[in-house]
Amino acid sequence: MNNLIILPILIPFIIGTVLILFSKQHTLQRVISGITAIGMLIVSIYVAVFVYQNGVTVLELGNWSAPFGIVLVADMFATVMVALSGLIGVVCLFFAFQTISPQREKFFFYPFYFFLLAGVNGAFLTGDLFNLFVFFEVMLISSYVLVVMGGTKFQLRESFKYVAINVFASILFIVAIAYIYAVTGTLNMAHIAERVTLLEQTGVLNVIAVVLFSVFAMKGALFPLYFWLPRAYFGPPTAITALFGGLLTKVGIYAIIRTFTLMFTHDPGFTHNLLLVIGGLTMVIGGLGAVSNFDFKMILSYHIISQIGYMIMGIGLYSQLALAAAIFYIAHNIIVKSALFLFAGATQAVTGTTKLKEMGGVLKTHPYLAWMFFISALAIAGIPPLSGFFSKFPLVIAGFEGGNYVITAVALATGMLTLFSMIKIMMYVYWGEQKHTEEQAKKKIGHLLLPIVPLVALAIILGIAAEPVITYLLLVSEQILDPSIYIESVLKE
Repeated sequence: MNNLIILPILIPFIIGTVLILFSKQHTLQRVISGITAIGMLIVSIYVAVFVYQNGVTVLELGNWSAPFGIVLVADMFATVMVALSGLIGVVCLFFAFQTISPQREKFFFYPFYFFLLAGVNGAFLTGDLFNLFVFFEVMLISSYVLVVMGGTKFQLRESFKYVAINVFASILFIVAIAYIYAVTGTLNMAHIAERVTLLEQTGVLNVIAVVLFSVFAMKGALFPLYFWLPRAYFGPPTAITALFGGLLTKVGIYAIIRTFTLMFTHDPGFTHNLLLVIGGLTMVIGGLGAVSNFDFKMILSYHIISQIGYMIMGIGLYSQLALAAAIFYIAHNIIVKSALFLFAGATQAVTGTTKLKEMGGVLKTHPYLAWMFFISALAIAGIPPLSGFFSKFPLVIAGFEGGNYVITAVALATGMLTLFSMIKIMMYVYWGEQKHTEEQAKKKIGHLLLPIVPLVALAIILGIAAEPVITYLLLVSEQILDPSIYIESVLKE
């Protein structure tokens, strides 16, 4: 049964390769892609259930035992992330079927879409630091292609920054890997965690921790390394923006949680307090960026930054409740942020623009679009009884319990900035005077809304069923905060 955990990596990689052969046959590509995406979601949910019932599952590739061979490790945290990856992969793909142009389809849109998902799932499941780098590169090379697809001047200009910052981050990643290998003599994450506890070189480990954190901060768009994100995510097609905004930045956050709960637990007074400071600054900068902008997609792009701050806050607080809340917030944000970007694309299909001052009155002509957006906007702002409130509330409680009043106050204030910016979108875009033409008003967009319905439903369900969700995530965080479970599962001690 251990072989199951390679399927979320193997399936998209094989299908992506096969789809290259059918680049001219758009209908066949769509059929194969749709079946594969649904299959991946089913497999990822099954793997999550299997790991929940049977504990941490390890696959030693080529039967080479750890730490000498390559291992894939599926614990509860990794499988939650893989399941979320499968969900967003399906939703964004079916939205792309309705919106992506044939011109883009023929330039290998579907193969690179699946290669990206293979890289994302590989990053979640790998138990080896070098292979984390490899899967990051698979993911990033695919994202380079998808982010420039269409080739407008704006896309090419902004994607250059995206490529440049990620290439620099990759170089830094290799440097960090070299440092950690020099100090510990291994790259297996469980083995590193075991050896770090035996080392007394706290200063050297802190340097390595900061370098690795810088790498993941660039990829996750944390302060002060967030500058590339808003405009890079503004240009691509909506389905790609939703996939990137919902899922891609969370891979960096996953890597931070994994490394700072498994490998770098030697000096939390330094490392995790640093995370708190960075998290707070990220929240504020992202919130102010969203409030000051008057473009639908740009506001949502700045929200990505501010909400990543909450996730980092949960890691920095470093308690079971805080970590459970951070994972809840990641799940909530992946779901709701993807939905919001897709709503932005559906609204743009009606109005022909994303500039707030040129929009208005969409509620009158497309009420289902407006009210579904409204539910998602309340969720992202943290209004009860939706998922945003119940992911943020335990985070605030954990902050007060730990005596971290400043970061908790920043989190609450940023929530107000998020609410203000979402109200601004509602007032300009959906309420008020109709500014789009009667021809645009008659445009039917039900086919665009259909893929988004499951995400809105989940935002409601995660709020209503918050107690069992939190109970489950407390088990996930308990497993993460006890590195011995991971170490013993991998090294079989």
